[in-house]
Amino acid sequence: MTDIRTVGVVGAGQMGSGIAHVCALGGYDVLLNDVALERVEAGLETVRRNLARQVAKGAIDQAAMDAALKRIRPAPAGDDLRDADLVIEAATEDEETKKAIFRSLTPYLKPSALLASNTSSISITRLAASTDRPGKFLGLHFMNPVPLMKLVEIIRGIATDAETYETAVAFAQSLGKTTANAEDFPAFIVNRVLIPMINEAIFTLYEGVGTVEAIDTAMRLGANHPMGPLELADFIGLDTVLSIMNVLYDGLSDSKYRPCPLLVKYVEAGWLGRKAGRGFYDYRGEKPVPTR
Repeated sequence: MTDIRTVGVVGAGQMGSGIAHVCALGGYDVLLNDVALERVEAGLETVRRNLARQVAKGAIDQAAMDAALKRIRPAPAGDDLRDADLVIEAATEDEETKKAIFRSLTPYLKPSALLASNTSSISITRLAASTDRPGKFLGLHFMNPVPLMKLVEIIRGIATDAETYETAVAFAQSLGKTTANAEDFPAFIVNRVLIPMINEAIFTLYEGVGTVEAIDTAMRLGANHPMGPLELADFIGLDTVLSIMNVLYDGLSDSKYRPCPLLVKYVEAGWLGRKAGRGFYDYRGEKPVPTR
């Protein structure tokens, strides 16, 4: 199997910073990349803040935090990733954006480097075809928040070779994660089940069956969910929820995956959830308040 020592992470946002966090804690050197140095620095600050939170809770000690931070280096240019043994893309959930990233990065990477996408819904086979190494490409879908969630979905494209797959499984498990193998179908396993449920909750709101508060309370207490589906949608990001629903709707050609018009309207308004300060809840005050 490929020996992974250095991991490149492309995208320093919520998912990318989380992946960098767990890789550094797992003993890997990490090269954190984004379109601008300011975004890389913001991602590093997120990692520092989340590691400090783990120290405060007793999950790790200060020495582990300090060692992890020393392992992460800013890598704002494509050439900065030349020593990476594995590069994980964690950019926005848009197929053309992801393909453009892979096309721009592959000329800088060594021939033995593996490529992975953290996509939560997009075809691994199609993404792999945009690179010069489809046999060394696969999906590594980390869950959000990455430091806390134990699962990593592993998705093989049609061209992914056995060595790449075996290396990816060993890598994910070395981070303390549990792996689940998913076939390369739209949205894989977790989001094939989860996102349509959220979309149905939005339809329930849209049709006036219940208020935001009633729907979330019903699912927390009636189905024992730790978070209501509308609160969870805000946490994920309504633009991401809509993107995944569109992948399902387009990829499976089934009307049951039609995105709720209310979800579309919220995204058009820029009400994207927590990251925008407003979604199904308004987060701009002391505590979240339902918007409907």
